[in-house]
Amino acid sequence: MSSTTFNHQNTNSKATSHQKVTYLTTTALFAALVCVTTAYIFHIPFGANGGYVHVGDALIYLAAAFLPMPYAMAAGAIGGAFADLLTAPVWAPATFFIKMMIALPFTSKKDKIINVRNVIGVFAAAILSFAGYYFAEVIMFGTWGAIIPSIVGTLAQSGGSAVLFIVFGLALDKMNFKANAKNRFGI
Repeated sequence: MSSTTFNHQNTNSKATSHQKVTYLTTTALFAALVCVTTAYIFHIPFGANGGYVHVGDALIYLAAAFLPMPYAMAAGAIGGAFADLLTAPVWAPATFFIKMMIALPFTSKKDKIINVRNVIGVFAAAILSFAGYYFAEVIMFGTWGAIIPSIVGTLAQSGGSAVLFIVFGLALDKMNFKANAKNRFGI
C-alpha cells in the first residue's frame, strides 16, 4: 500500500469519525431540547390518565428534517422518554417507541427543512402518534372507549407541533441553516 493511499484512507476515516461525533452530539442536543420542551415548555396536563399536551414533537420533526434517520429516531425516543420519566413515568416505554416512529415520515435528504415530504410528514406523524398512544392506553388501562379524548389530545399536540415545526423550519430555511451546517460542521 502506498503512503498516498494510506493517507487518503486515514483522512476518510477521520472525516467519518468526525461526522459520527457531530451526528451524536447533534442527536444529544436535539434529545435534550425535546425533553425540556416536552416536559416543561407549553406542558399542559390532559385527561385523567397522566397524559399531557406539549409541543416537543416540533423538535422531533426538526431533528428528522436535519439528521439522518437513525439519529433523528434516537433523539425523539430518548428526549420523549426522558420527558415522561420526569413528568408521567408510566408513559415512558410507550413514548420511547412512538416518538421513534413519528420521525419516520420525514426526510433530511432535501436541501430545505420545509419540503413536500416533510409537510406531509406532520400529518403522518399525527396519525402515528394517535394510533400509538391510543393502543398504549388500551393496553395499559383497558379503555377501548376513550377514543374521543385521545383524538382531541392528539390534534392539539400534533397541530401545535406542526405549526411550530413549519414556522421554525421556514425561518431556518430562510437562513440557509442546513447548507451552513453542512459547510461548517460536515453534516
